[in-house]
Amino acid sequence: MSTSPSATAAPSPTTSPSAAGPSAASPVDRDAPVVRPLTTRDAECLIEAAVRAAEGTGVRGSVSVLDAGGHLLGFRRDDAAVLISGETSTRKAFTALQLDAPTADLVELVRPDGLFHTLPTALDRPLLFLAGGVPLHRDGRLIGAIGFGGGAPDQDHQIVLSAIAEAGLE
Repeated sequence: MSTSPSATAAPSPTTSPSAAGPSAASPVDRDAPVVRPLTTRDAECLIEAAVRAAEGTGVRGSVSVLDAGGHLLGFRRDDAAVLISGETSTRKAFTALQLDAPTADLVELVRPDGLFHTLPTALDRPLLFLAGGVPLHRDGRLIGAIGFGGGAPDQDHQIVLSAIAEAGLE
């Protein structure tokens, strides 16, 4: 009985994951520390802290917390907040998450003469370049974002910074 050369040939190192070791088989770094994702409990703590910060400054608004995938993990709108604050808080959080930067740091970049002046209209997703959105990190890794809307942009930014500090996140 005749066999073809390919049936008896040894596996090629380029096609056999085990030939090059486990790191070549998978892009996952097995030695990297596992970072705990943002949880609903984290979101609740952030929301409660943002509500306290907003009440302390007399601002009525909304707070949104997104996980690393951009999914809404927690939300609250004050009964006296303008309705649009719910949308702005979520868009600010989404923008901060997607660009991994506080929205307060991005405002200048989207002005007509800014580096990213076309970005607000170039994408299908709802980005909002007003202060009040901040990415959330744990052990240096992006795990989500928080956004607040309802006050002046500087107030919204300070509210989320206070919430992050109180919740013990980066």
